Amino acid sequence: MRSRRAARSARLVLAAAAVTVLAATVTACGPEDTTGAGTSEASSSKSGGSESSAKDSSSGGSGSGSGDTSGKADSGSDANGSDGKSGYGQSCGTNDVSFTLSSKSQAGGYYLVTAKAKSGITCYLDVNTPSVSFGSGTEGVASPVGQGGEDPIKLTGSSVAYSGISPKTTDTDGGIEFESVIVALTEDDSNPAELKLPEPATVDKPIVTNWSANSAETVPVIP
Repeated sequence: MRSRRAARSARLVLAAAAVTVLAATVTACGPEDTTGAGTSEASSSKSGGSESSAKDSSSGGSGSGSGDTSGKADSGSDANGSDGKSGYGQSCGTNDVSFTLSSKSQAGGYYLVTAKAKSGITCYLDVNTPSVSFGSGTEGVASPVGQGGEDPIKLTGSSVAYSGISPKTTDTDGGIEFESVIVALTEDDSNPAELKLPEPATVDKPIVTNWSANSAETVPVIP
């Protein structure tokens, strides 16, 4: 009997010891591992989130910040490129040009008009024939004869353009006398120039030539 009790007691002691060891193992490993894993995951998530946020921020800044600014700058540059030819191709207005008029004896007598850009102005005579009239009536309007001329003519510095005006192209004694002639670079020019004639002229069916850089091309020929 004593032998069986001793054996049973020994088994109970061993079982108790095993339970104690198992409990200690679970207590030591379980919570620490769980905590460690949780901390590691949180740290990884935080790190990943920060990295993702940094990438998103960087990407967003590049896409909507400097990227857009660069695009706008390019667009502005293109616009400025179109405006880069400032003054190039500018059409001459009558007030951009100074005129002189002289009387010539060729072809029965005509007036030579010389046009020169005013100081500091560069422009082009895009309309090749000046608008010319004696007085305000339709009978004094000079008809173009299409002689000579380049198109367009650049006026700048000392360069000039010429046009010839014949006040009378008929063989009759009729006509109206005028002391000046009105010259404009276009028909709708609101600021025409009035040039005084050297002496009063009888006007009847007047004609005008195109602008030309060569005065010899502007001697009016009666059609």
